[in-house]
Amino acid sequence: MSCFDVIVVGGGGSGLATAVSAAEQGVRVCVLEKQAAPGGTTGIAVGSFTSNRTRFQKEAGITDKLEDHVIDAGRFAPPDIEQHNNAALRRFFLNHSAEALHWLAGMGIRFQGPNPEPPNRQPRMHNAVPGAKAYIDTLVRRLQELGGSLVCGADVTELLMESGHVNGVCWKDTEGRVHRAGSRLGVVLAAGDYANAPDLIARFKGNDFQCIEGINPHASGDGHVLAEKAGARLLNMGVTYGPEIRFVPPADGTFQDRLPTTGWMAQWVGWLSNRLPKRWMQPFIKRLVVTWQHPEDALFDAGAILVNQNGERFTDERRSPQREIDIARQPNKQAYILLDESLIERFSAWPHFISTAPEIAYAYVKDYLHLRPDLAFEADQLHALADKRGLPAENLEKTVRQLNLDRPKDASAALKPLSGNRWVLLGPAKAWFTTTEGGAAINESFEVLDASGAALPGLYAVGQNGLGGQILWGHGLHIGWAMTSGYLLGRQFGGMRR
Repeated sequence: MSCFDVIVVGGGGSGLATAVSAAEQGVRVCVLEKQAAPGGTTGIAVGSFTSNRTRFQKEAGITDKLEDHVIDAGRFAPPDIEQHNNAALRRFFLNHSAEALHWLAGMGIRFQGPNPEPPNRQPRMHNAVPGAKAYIDTLVRRLQELGGSLVCGADVTELLMESGHVNGVCWKDTEGRVHRAGSRLGVVLAAGDYANAPDLIARFKGNDFQCIEGINPHASGDGHVLAEKAGARLLNMGVTYGPEIRFVPPADGTFQDRLPTTGWMAQWVGWLSNRLPKRWMQPFIKRLVVTWQHPEDALFDAGAILVNQNGERFTDERRSPQREIDIARQPNKQAYILLDESLIERFSAWPHFISTAPEIAYAYVKDYLHLRPDLAFEADQLHALADKRGLPAENLEKTVRQLNLDRPKDASAALKPLSGNRWVLLGPAKAWFTTTEGGAAINESFEVLDASGAALPGLYAVGQNGLGGQILWGHGLHIGWAMTSGYLLGRQFGGMRR
């Protein structure tokens, strides 16, 4: 049986941050990643890291305060969600987040910003350039430089325990062979969220939601299951970010995916992103908005409808989350948004936008037609629109006829019939869970706690496995926590080793 100081379960952002931080302290560390390559949910994210009192804020002449950020972070989630927050742990995170951000920047990751995001009263969003893959590529390279181990295709199936102390793991390789590895200082759970774990979703949120997928297809809740089997208390397991409607990403990837994440080219891109005039950055930012941001509810409040692959309307678009549940029950779990001439005109100028990164960029109909020709289609007749998208034209026309019979003709009615000589169809779109807020209870030493509040010896959790009851709504807080928790725990292991 191989033996290390620390074994990290999961090679996403939090796991790699833990491993690198520990290896910098001379700790012998091994990362076991279930998938064929590291990355996790961090690897497919936009890459925002929200923090306060950073050197980037100071360079931009921004004066920030920890207590202001603590208050502002609590304004993103609805009150019924925010009431479940572990306030002490979230304050602890926000207090140390700038340390982790500066640590990452010291490794060569470039950040664009800080950018505003209401209700944050100061610009706090720092965006990794060209995106979140920069975290993964940089951390993997650094781990290799430090002599740390990264094993992919390693499915951890069991925590090894002796006298109540976690001292290793059992894992299977891609050929089904079983391996055991021991840990001297501890095992760290960093296996991501459970957004794509139907059994956990059904158990904690309800059976109606188990048909909805996670935006990361590999977010199967493995770390949560391991923690619970070891006796951990799980918190906020019914709290999820979503379900929400999002357009499917381009099949051939995005321009952002093709930009370098390490080396001098990445440094140059990062340097340039903070110096180009805002108008020059807008096309790049809008491309991100039309790829990753969800369509606004205002579309449906104004009368846009959802149709399935058969051209049929199947839900009340203004009822969420029922509409998302209904989308997930359609063929291929997909839907399309239909806009008529008046809606196209309405969502072509401020303040009526289809999607947004608040106060940074707004995307209108023309932006989708120009930047997402793979999912935005336009025609002057419904049948021509249906033909372009491969929907049954007769069914789509029948759907609109029936809708118009059901909607009142009164000019004062909120929802008006669909008509005109210009039509746009946006899609496919799917209902997804973006992430989940449930995780193991932990203390500020990242030790996993049982139902009585006692630490489970040798077991630690970071990132989504160790949210500890925090509510981290708002862009950049989940990645911020992943990196900060990993950074701090790695340094802690350094002290334990000595």
